[in-house]
Amino acid sequence: MPSLIATILNAEESKGAPLTREEVEAIRDKCPCVMGPVWMIAKMAESRGYEDIDPERAWEEWQEARRSLVDGSA
Repeated sequence: MPSLIATILNAEESKGAPLTREEVEAIRDKCPCVMGPVWMIAKMAESRGYEDIDPERAWEEWQEARRSLVDGSA
């Protein structure tokens, strides 16, 4: 299952322009969500090499992440 951050990044690359808050939240609302213990989340982050964004703060955390992923300025 792809991470939320990877799904949003892919959508923005496909669009060829920054996503709006509404687009990010629509993607978040359609993505599957897996709940699990804290150790499982840590294990997934370790295997991916990065932490996913919090769905409750998808827009805010996407803005932070895109600076390094898209803009390369972090």
